[in-house]
Amino acid sequence: MTRSDLIAALGLPTGADVNQRVPKKMLTESGAPTPGDRRLIESGVEELEWLAALKPTTIGVAPYQDATREYIEIAVLGLKLRPKAKRDRVEELVHRAVPYPVVLITEQPPLLSMSVAHKRWSQGEAGATVLDGDIVRVRLDDVEDQDLVGTFMHGLLLADQPQSTLYALYQGWMDTILALEAAQVTGQYVMPTSPERAARRGEALQTCIRLKDQMTKLRSSAKKERQLPRLAVLNIELKRLQEEYAAAREQL
Repeated sequence: MTRSDLIAALGLPTGADVNQRVPKKMLTESGAPTPGDRRLIESGVEELEWLAALKPTTIGVAPYQDATREYIEIAVLGLKLRPKAKRDRVEELVHRAVPYPVVLITEQPPLLSMSVAHKRWSQGEAGATVLDGDIVRVRLDDVEDQDLVGTFMHGLLLADQPQSTLYALYQGWMDTILALEAAQVTGQYVMPTSPERAARRGEALQTCIRLKDQMTKLRSSAKKERQLPRLAVLNIELKRLQEEYAAAREQL
């Protein structure tokens, strides 16, 4: 699968095309808060391209505004990374740098991913935006079941997303990614039936990811442990985490 496949699956109208390269200098000035982040961008980014601008005038979906945020545009960006780039951090910097919600398609051959993240007004700086919640991403190269990938790709079509506002549209793409992430745990690809259900699933999925990471580290420690009392403690803790994981999985 390639970036072109993902873009085609979105079904964006040609009137929304931008296809302009974003200079790295612009990215470092807007989205790199530390010298280390600037070095990550300079050394890790091969190319950043602004692929499309989804606005009321280009896709016919109304803007959204409330006390927390204003969505007048969704930016679709393509990021190409060099082999040793720190993918998660650079993706985060891109999402932070752009004032609009971003659909980010990342290539780090042979790896391919897609990520989204809601934005809200900054409480400390008038007119500035910050990330609102976690970045939701899917690493398509990590998905073993290609049938799930196929279902996910079919679910990305712009015309099939909620059309009431740009916020609802963007949330539709986020729910589609979360459905694939949840399906990798449950084996079933199911879209949420309500915003409340989507929120509960997102929280449960983050819990599953956190607990799975903790269990992996605990098993690694247990393999190295030579003192039986300490090994017993680790096994008890592992059992507790497994029970919490099972409960969170039920919420997916």
